[in-house]
Amino acid sequence: MAKDNTTKSFVLRVDAATMDALEKWAADEFRSINGQLQWIIAEALRKSGRKPKTPKSPDLK
Repeated sequence: MAKDNTTKSFVLRVDAATMDALEKWAADEFRSINGQLQWIIAEALRKSGRKPKTPKSPDLK
């Protein structure tokens, strides 16, 4: 499986209570912590109107 070159990694430090809350939230929605954080960030960007536009894939008919 080839690594997606458009994905960037970074270190994030959060306090224990925040991490516990994130773990529970992620588990409730059947996501990993990483997946949950990606979803939270994407939603915040979308709601604020700051999410970059992604090109739409062509319709396959």
